[in-house]
Amino acid sequence: MSKTYEAGDEMPDIAMQGVDGSTIKPSDYRGRKLVLFFYPKDNTPGCTNEAKDFSALKPQFEQAGAAILGISKDSAKKHQNFIAKHGLSVDLATDAQEDGLSDTLGIWTEKQMYGKTFMGMVRTTYLVDEDGRIAGVWPKVKVKDHAADVLEAVEAM
Repeated sequence: MSKTYEAGDEMPDIAMQGVDGSTIKPSDYRGRKLVLFFYPKDNTPGCTNEAKDFSALKPQFEQAGAAILGISKDSAKKHQNFIAKHGLSVDLATDAQEDGLSDTLGIWTEKQMYGKTFMGMVRTTYLVDEDGRIAGVWPKVKVKDHAADVLEAVEAM
């Protein structure tokens, strides 16, 4: 059973792949607030709405001193297509390796739908402070108004 990460814990510093093939780690954002939103799959309705909502609010997040990073297990190529298709302005990262950040956080887990069991991402958002500590967690996110709720928490820090 993996550890449950919560407010006050240090965000694990596990490398992911950016859409350009670069390596991205949470520690790259030290000195700024960081919103990590984990979502199941590019180009699905809920994930598209969530990414569009965060993109629409990106200027306000930046004004509040926060970077935003969307993360799924999709490939960098799929992320590039997702960004282009929907005009997204948020950065995306691929967490495809085994024992990746989502695995460590315990949000890449066994799920069930229509009687079938499969591995999938539990839509979860983490707010990380300037020192790399988790300042807030939104588990099992409902997309509607979520980005605005996270922005409110960032602005309150």
